Amino acid sequence: GRALAEARSTAEVLRVAAGLSMPGFSPDGLAVFGVTGDRLTIIGHHGHQPGDEGPFTHMALDTDYPAAEVVRTGRAVYLSSPEKYKDRYPVTWPLAAHFNRQSWAFLPLTVAGRTMGAWMAAFTYPVAFTPDERSVLTTVARMLAQALSRAEAAESARELTDGLQRSMLPKLGPEIPGMSVAARYVPTGGGLQVGGDWYDMIPLPNGRFALVIGDVQGHDVRAAGLMGQLRIALRAYASEGHRPDAVLSRASRFLHGMTFGSLDEDPSELRFATCLYVEVDPTNGLLDIARAGHPDPAIRMTDGTVLARPTAGGLPLGIDPDADYPTTRITLEPGETMLICTDGLIETGGHDLETGWKRIRAILEEHDGDLEALADALVQAVHGPSSHHTTGPLADRREDDIAVLLLCREGEGCGCGAPVTVRPTIRRTMMSVAQAEPERVAVARQQLRELLHDWASEDQVDSAVLLLSEMLTNVLVHTDADALLLAEVRGGPGDRRIRVEVTDTSDDLPHKRRPGELASSGRGLMLIELLAQSWGVDPRGEGKSIWFELYESEGADGSGGADGSGGSDGSGGSGLA
Repeated sequence: GRALAEARSTAEVLRVAAGLSMPGFSPDGLAVFGVTGDRLTIIGHHGHQPGDEGPFTHMALDTDYPAAEVVRTGRAVYLSSPEKYKDRYPVTWPLAAHFNRQSWAFLPLTVAGRTMGAWMAAFTYPVAFTPDERSVLTTVARMLAQALSRAEAAESARELTDGLQRSMLPKLGPEIPGMSVAARYVPTGGGLQVGGDWYDMIPLPNGRFALVIGDVQGHDVRAAGLMGQLRIALRAYASEGHRPDAVLSRASRFLHGMTFGSLDEDPSELRFATCLYVEVDPTNGLLDIARAGHPDPAIRMTDGTVLARPTAGGLPLGIDPDADYPTTRITLEPGETMLICTDGLIETGGHDLETGWKRIRAILEEHDGDLEALADALVQAVHGPSSHHTTGPLADRREDDIAVLLLCREGEGCGCGAPVTVRPTIRRTMMSVAQAEPERVAVARQQLRELLHDWASEDQVDSAVLLLSEMLTNVLVHTDADALLLAEVRGGPGDRRIRVEVTDTSDDLPHKRRPGELASSGRGLMLIELLAQSWGVDPRGEGKSIWFELYESEGADGSGGADGSGGSDGSGGSGLA
């Protein structure tokens, strides 16, 4: 009884039934009959040769056969000898004769008063079918019917789940010249195992393509339904040629109208969605990103360094129909891989965004296989081995849906093909800091620390972060321009060079000051002279750039001081704060 109660599928129920050992008598042959319309079908059998079920398949219910009579009447039939079988069912006796059985029991499989089929137990020796024996057989038949009913319901739910997944999660589109894409979706456990997470890849009219990933609030059928409608709306807006910010603005208005449109809407049914929309130009690797309350993308560089790339964003979709979604542009260099995912990949297993990100970052840094293997490794790190779409006991341990998209631009060190044997010796990051976004100075400092995560001298890392902060703050305080940061690391471990350059459109060159002891500004160039191995100020056609360099081999002992050769040509003094 316990084994039948725990069986999850029809095949498993039949295996348990075939292994039953009843006190004093055990059947040699078993068959389970079902009903389809007005026909008897064979669900499964045991103790017979393949093909033996042929004559009994699709037998009409009005046939003079014991199983058909049991289904029609709902009453058991016990045949204790071949003679009784032949006398009672002369027409179908020849079908049973060649099996050389001596006794048969046909019992109804009844659930909630409905006969769903019949169970045959056949014996190679005579069985009298005493009241005790009939009681045992009847009890087993009831348990078998309950187990088959549960298995049938579970299989129907799994079939519905698979159908929903196939219809709502499209296959990745055609191959992209110079790029590779991999994706995974894992639903949450329980119920229909569908939820609000999705991904998509959309060809655009301008020859580019869009990658979309999102998460509708909830893990139920309503979330899945809203997800399907929202995905279709996003595809429609993107296919019309709108830019990323316009696509998300329209999608937010669409979702708001669906969920907030009725004044008598149940508040518990109101939903929102997070989303990340990336327009990709495969010719040059430009990525235009619009974000609606979703986790930022991450970039795996050619040497294995992984950086989270902060992007401007707006509210989740559906909250404010007039929400604005600014666009951030970054470049995916040859050999680099971008990861975008839903929060289920990050936060599952008791992790928050910070600790979960550290776990994902370690996998990205350590993995040298191809893109498909990397996608599997990311999902496996959360809850074990996966397929492209995972259901069943594995998914039951999930806390949230997972959707993952990986985009790789082919090049030396990329994850598109064979494992990397020699790491490239360059890594870089670029970001802008607008006058209205002084908080991005802190983001830039963090980006630089992540870029130098394996630098030999911690003192040099601190120096680089301090100088970067001074340079960016100078632009924001002393000019009306925005600042553009470019940080680049070249060389092999132990002998690398970091160059940090901040560019703005102001023509005012920095001038060196001699601030008093109590002055709160004016020491920027003094710090650069003191801490950088080399530095300079370069006028541009429009604006200027100020840069500094640090050398890992010279600062490995923590000294990190200037060598005296730095500085510009003396033209410009300090305007740095």
